[in-house]
Amino acid sequence: MSQKNDSSFMDQIQKKANVKPDELFKLANSVSNTNLKDEAAVRQLISQVAKLANKPVSKEKEDQIVEAITNNKMPSDFASLAKMFNKK
Repeated sequence: MSQKNDSSFMDQIQKKANVKPDELFKLANSVSNTNLKDEAAVRQLISQVAKLANKPVSKEKEDQIVEAITNNKMPSDFASLAKMFNKK
């Protein structure tokens, strides 16, 4: 990806999610250093993402996400992932 495309992508994220690129990079860094088999670490990560996105995550949704991540049951495509997050 070219630097222009990278910048455009980051601009789109900042506009849509109101998230600064440096915050996104910090989050990506923390994800790469997180043990995704550790329930407490995954819950902390979910909390960070929710705070960054300024979106509440219900206890039920958090439990579903934790279970999916720690048991390696995350969907492999964005459509399935979006469907998982949009379940009420």
